[in-house]
Amino acid sequence: MRIADLVGDNGRSVRQAAELLVRCSSHIPSGWHTLEEGLAEVRESLGPDRISRVALDENGDVLGWIGAIPSYRCHVWELHPLVVRPDRQRQGIGRALVADLEDLARERDADTIFVGTDDEDGRTALSGVHLYPDVLSWAAGFRNLRGHPFAFYRKCGFVVVGLIPDANGFGRPDILMAKRVTA
Repeated sequence: MRIADLVGDNGRSVRQAAELLVRCSSHIPSGWHTLEEGLAEVRESLGPDRISRVALDENGDVLGWIGAIPSYRCHVWELHPLVVRPDRQRQGIGRALVADLEDLARERDADTIFVGTDDEDGRTALSGVHLYPDVLSWAAGFRNLRGHPFAFYRKCGFVVVGLIPDANGFGRPDILMAKRVTA
């Protein structure tokens, strides 16, 4: 496996990244449901101020895709999105993409990377819960019920820094996680 920039003139990789995005997100309401939506998201990630990287197998096929958007005058980068082929998950590809992104963000003098990892499909103990008025107490001790990605991000060193209650409708919060990438 090798990790490389995703570039717009590589139509094959762009299409494979879009197909992967749709495949991995079409089960959630706010996901990308058509190839056209996926292609639009991939093309947006190719902007000059963005990071867009792919993990490729020995044949040049996309195994995973990660992107990042600068924020706070580039001191903070939002990880968006991260997808790995389902048949290749739990093989270190996602972790390698995150580590690569951390290196690139650090090279751009970033201090922090954050990710919003929505719970739209009942995979944490936050799902279906009225989180107000004490949102932060909920953030401190919730559980993973059914393989929510926040467990992956924790393994990569991210910590929960907040919640956006009802971000995707009642009882479907966005879980905000961040990681310092400077010493």
